[in-house]
Amino acid sequence: GSFQRHVHRESTATLEIRPCYSEFVPEYHISQTTRFAAENPGVSQTKYRIEHFWRKALNLQIDFVRHPRARRYVIRVRPDGSVRVTVPRWGSKRHAEQFAAQQADWIERQRRHVEEHRQTVVERSPAELRELRARAARELPSRLHELAQRHGLVVAKVSIRNQRWRWGSCSPKGRICLNWRLVLMPDAVRDYVIIHELMHLRRLDHSPTFWKLVAAACPDFEAARAWLRTNRPTSG
Repeated sequence: GSFQRHVHRESTATLEIRPCYSEFVPEYHISQTTRFAAENPGVSQTKYRIEHFWRKALNLQIDFVRHPRARRYVIRVRPDGSVRVTVPRWGSKRHAEQFAAQQADWIERQRRHVEEHRQTVVERSPAELRELRARAARELPSRLHELAQRHGLVVAKVSIRNQRWRWGSCSPKGRICLNWRLVLMPDAVRDYVIIHELMHLRRLDHSPTFWKLVAAACPDFEAARAWLRTNRPTSG
């Protein structure tokens, strides 16, 4: 079958695929693979793409991790530039390698972004970090409860954490975790993240129905998502 790309979690460089029948993942360096196929008839282009990618990736750390609850392949570029490929319960390492090879250009772009981000990171002293996290503990729960009341929602528990991969999360039991770095964001973006998690109390997925709930509660959410895609945590 073919694959559909889906970007998820604005705070990380992440690419996911799930089986579908309408869209093909872009070929990796199609001009090279086409030329190779013409010069080497009978040799698999997919095999060539993978071998070419791994030759380029000899100095790149790529971890393949099978996750029993994963429903799709996921490529994540970590803050240190290493790459993790999550393999779903129905998947195989061979297909995961094909996916990584096909998305080599995307991986390289994200690694460049990571390096650029690393060069612009704001270094904060331990005292400054403690002050910011204390501020987050004071301000974020109260803002969350204020927005929850406005939308007729009840939150079971609020936690402020030092999350590395997410701006926030919501559990099936109605517990919401927020990243302390939200206090460094523009107010409108902070509120979007909070509203995003609050809407999970009504719909615990990212279906079209969920996004309609978000749009109704936060009409400018697309601008906030764009901000999140280009601004990642800069301290801590």
